[in-house]
Amino acid sequence: MVDMTSFRGSSQPTQSAAYLPPIRAVGTDRPWLWLSAAWRDMMAAPFISFGYGALAVVSSFLVVAGLSMLDMAYLILPMAAGFMLLGPLFAVGLYETSRLLELGERPTFGKLLAAYQRNGMQIAGIGLVLMLALLAWIRVAFLIFALFFSASPPAFDQLVDRIFFSAETIPFLLIGTIVGAVIAAGVFSIAVVSIPLLLDRDTDVFTAMATSAAVVRENIRPMIGWAFLVALFTSAGMVTGFLGMALAFPLIGHASWHCYRDLVGQAR
Repeated sequence: MVDMTSFRGSSQPTQSAAYLPPIRAVGTDRPWLWLSAAWRDMMAAPFISFGYGALAVVSSFLVVAGLSMLDMAYLILPMAAGFMLLGPLFAVGLYETSRLLELGERPTFGKLLAAYQRNGMQIAGIGLVLMLALLAWIRVAFLIFALFFSASPPAFDQLVDRIFFSAETIPFLLIGTIVGAVIAAGVFSIAVVSIPLLLDRDTDVFTAMATSAAVVRENIRPMIGWAFLVALFTSAGMVTGFLGMALAFPLIGHASWHCYRDLVGQAR
């Protein structure tokens, strides 16, 4: 069991809309405490945690192989970035594992599957929002790619040279990064605690997204730090040929639960 009381109790609730739960304002050091608690969860339930990590690695390999077979290798980079948009949805089982450990219960795969049924329609609703955001990003990425590399995308064996070592590299990566960051920031603001909240409480998707946005608004600096760490760990997992996702994905998933528990108080 992971005891979060030691650092959750020192934060103070802030004013929020009457229909939202209280939002706590925390310091910029909090993300490191969430990661520390996440590591303890991983050690308490290694089979489940690293099982999810292995699924993330295998899924990444399958996506890359599928896009290569379809001659759509140019979508590998945007799909890799898009993983960060859907990551909160894939991590439901990790949130539930941390929740059960917090309650002193033993997590099992059966209990994790049952978690999807507890507030399934609302979780599916925010899953739809995240999927639409991913589709929008893929569409925009395709347009940006076509703008710089015309209608004839490079073959897989030429992809790295064309993207990173050509005359178009700097403006292409600059525009792609700016547009991707805007989309990612919007998704982060509505999803950073919304799915853990839906998993933990009987509420609706709109309240969950509003609560998440309020959390970001009241904790701008720690949330910027947390977003940076999520991007850093995810990127590190991907540049290792996706093998690092075996560690990065469960670590971020468990930490996201503790982020929620630290920042969202009990309903009024």
